[in-house]
Amino acid sequence: MIKEVKYIFYLVTIVLFFVLTIKFYFSDDNKKNNFRSISSINEKINIYSINLPLLINDTDNIIEYVENKVSKNKKKYHFWKLLEND
Repeated sequence: MIKEVKYIFYLVTIVLFFVLTIKFYFSDDNKKNNFRSISSINEKINIYSINLPLLINDTDNIIEYVENKVSKNKKKYHFWKLLEND
């Protein structure tokens, strides 16, 4: 008997939790607060973006192209051949 009451109590608690959570989530007060917070964040972003300093672009002609000359005396390595010798 106590076991059944315990299960009913657990079930009622879980169902009550979900019902209250859904009720709060879809309430008008929650929607208003959510909209207010989003709009205040947007206002803060707009104010911050107006006061944001712009940096001068100093990256013009920064890449230097160099010809790469391969020396003839350089030893050529054959990695795959080393593995095939096993």
